[in-house]
Amino acid sequence: MTDTLRLTWDAPATLWEEATPLGNGRIGAMAFGGPGGRYQLNDSTVWSGSPDGPARALQNVRARGAGPERLAEVRAALASGDVRLAEDLLMAFEGPYSQEFLPLADLHVRIDGLEADPETPARTLDLDAATLSETLRIPGGRLTRRSWVSAPAQALIIELTSDVEFDTVVELSTPLRGRVVDSSDALMLDVQAPVDGAPLHEESVDPPLRYAQEDSDFDAYAAVAVALNSDGEVRRSDGRVVVHRARRLLIALSTSSRAGSWWADADGDWRTASRETIRDRARERADAAAQRDVQALLAEHVADRRRVTRARFAIGSRREGAWSVDRDVLHGSDPLLRATVAAEYGMYLLASSSRAGSPAANLQGIWNDQLQPAWSSNYTININTEMNYWSAPVLLSPDALEPLLALVEHLAGTGTDVARELYGARGWVAHHNSDVWGWSLPVGDGHGAASWAIWMMGGVWLTHNLWDAYEFSGDRDLLRERIWPVMRGAVEFCLDWLVADADGVLHTSPSTAPENSYVAADGLPTALGLTATSDLALIGGLFERALVAIDDLEIDDALEAEVRGALAALTPLQVGSDGRLLEWSAEVEEHEPLHRHLSPVVGLYPLDTVTPEGTPELFDASVRLIDARGPGAMGWSWAWKIALRARARQGDVAASLLEEALTPFDGDATRHGPVDGSEWGGLLPNLFSTHPPFQIDGNLGFPAAIAEMLVQSHGGRVHLLPALPQSWRLGDVQGIAVRPGLVLDLSWSDGQMTSAALHNHGSEDRTVLVRLADSEAIVDVAAGSTTDIALPLASDATPIAQDDRRAR
Repeated sequence: MTDTLRLTWDAPATLWEEATPLGNGRIGAMAFGGPGGRYQLNDSTVWSGSPDGPARALQNVRARGAGPERLAEVRAALASGDVRLAEDLLMAFEGPYSQEFLPLADLHVRIDGLEADPETPARTLDLDAATLSETLRIPGGRLTRRSWVSAPAQALIIELTSDVEFDTVVELSTPLRGRVVDSSDALMLDVQAPVDGAPLHEESVDPPLRYAQEDSDFDAYAAVAVALNSDGEVRRSDGRVVVHRARRLLIALSTSSRAGSWWADADGDWRTASRETIRDRARERADAAAQRDVQALLAEHVADRRRVTRARFAIGSRREGAWSVDRDVLHGSDPLLRATVAAEYGMYLLASSSRAGSPAANLQGIWNDQLQPAWSSNYTININTEMNYWSAPVLLSPDALEPLLALVEHLAGTGTDVARELYGARGWVAHHNSDVWGWSLPVGDGHGAASWAIWMMGGVWLTHNLWDAYEFSGDRDLLRERIWPVMRGAVEFCLDWLVADADGVLHTSPSTAPENSYVAADGLPTALGLTATSDLALIGGLFERALVAIDDLEIDDALEAEVRGALAALTPLQVGSDGRLLEWSAEVEEHEPLHRHLSPVVGLYPLDTVTPEGTPELFDASVRLIDARGPGAMGWSWAWKIALRARARQGDVAASLLEEALTPFDGDATRHGPVDGSEWGGLLPNLFSTHPPFQIDGNLGFPAAIAEMLVQSHGGRVHLLPALPQSWRLGDVQGIAVRPGLVLDLSWSDGQMTSAALHNHGSEDRTVLVRLADSEAIVDVAAGSTTDIALPLASDATPIAQDDRRAR
């Protein structure tokens, strides 16, 4: 498949929501284009806060009375039916808030006399090469500007070439505390990040950003360095660089931070490294890139990006070419092109915001220009962070998933103290918010509603993402060395968290369904008092996968007997009188019948514990619940509903929801939520998915949901075209991972598969049961080989290990 999918914009950006995102996992740049040449910059390690913030907050929460004794009081109150007392008692468990992901700086590359060229698009983004190109008019000629953020070079690269001489002014500024530093060989910017940042909803915190006082706090220092290479005259003037009479200019910008040193090596020299050391790191990277041949830099970058984004989508007949974002995508008449762009753009954004060695992609990936971003642009781990990474093991290389694994490992460290101190439990726990420092406490500062603040399943859900990484890769070494250790800790916590009733049946207390409530006996909404279905699905799924892990790793683990006993005693999922899966362990009046969260059906997707073959009653009940929740709401909720409809094999409904999600949003992009309950989000002019405001989880969830429409590989089968919409009559996809450890290429025409091939890049032979429509066949794929799937499939294949959920 030719690598030529390009997106174009007809004008430079005037608003942030119109700018083009570039990134290498650590450095994020929003390119505005045009004469001003603005690049709004982020570094994924620049957050408010400090490494010891979670530990200090835990001490304070314990001092307020939270702990196993208070937990016993909460459980007693709930057992007696006094949910209001339980709500009051739980306030002691709430820490303040997780920290904020912050904007770092702005780079301006101003050129006198520059204007748009009416014969070419103002900006062209090549998704496969991850480069932004502009052709602009300059008096007497044309100027070409090409920009990319290189992971190998760890730098933003801006290349300007012209057929006539031009003058340029290069400047740096920051919305944080900062100053331009005198340097003979680079343009340097010192930046000081706050050591505390309050979210927008904590209006009583004044000031919302608190900086360090002298040397008593964490030195949240960061540096930005710009190096130049030009055939023109380069000189410094008043904290900026001026270039005269150039025809060629190469700009390389890099960043460094103390937090970045801590993230890369928490036991390293980050405590003692001087500001000069941190500054030198940024300058050395920028200078090294600026001195290299630009074509070598570009070739290295393109090869790296093509390695990361393995999959390719061509839904319909159009992929190759340059497509206008406004005319073809947002307002065009071809929904198949929109689906192709949604899949490819989501992969592009994840590869740009999540790379090994950098923190995981947050609520906005790595792009934020606000000092108090929506929901702190943190890690919201009751769906959003998980959704960010649904597509990673399916469509991208392991490099894109590595930051999530590192985040979970870090949470397992801080969450071990929280589990022991707050709940008297083994293992580790995380709640619904986290940040770069590994925040694992509840948030809310003693006044947060239990519906969102009191939720102990964040870490449990994240381990399911890691399990997907194992199943799709079949990498037992990864399971043994990194996934099982954190997974085992989550299992230990769940074993201790479960409570037995008088009959020995296990449930959870306190329990909440993320952000939802029901009507209590007093007529008011509450989130407490009943075990949430999502708790049972997440814990049950974890226990099942733990047993598979123990078997696959061939280990003798004392936990096995505990897990088997707990699984047998776990409260079963319940179906209501109307046939719907219940959200709680009793049939109650829903406070928000159309709630945006779909947590009760987590077993249908992203887990695979609910299937039409294995659990038909629960499958039907799950679909009925999805039906009752109605169509879309905002980006991430749309993405989840599309994936769920794919698992329900309702391709036409999934396609309809995707079209809803990809409609242009013309409202106030900075507003939080709908005005009247009906005006939810869509796509912004730069194709960011908006809530509103912007959250990247929708963008990153779309490719996972689209892939699920085309192939599913759970429950011991590889199911081809399980939810193909009737309108998707033609298509070709390549490089989609399927369990266990295989990669699929697939094409179809007139709704029928025309070809399919399974690639085995591993060192173990694989055997899979392939299903297409109502026929099945067993397919062997030897290590290092490719097997074409012959049509028609045999119809009398004996299913292999129908209940076998492991990678083979």
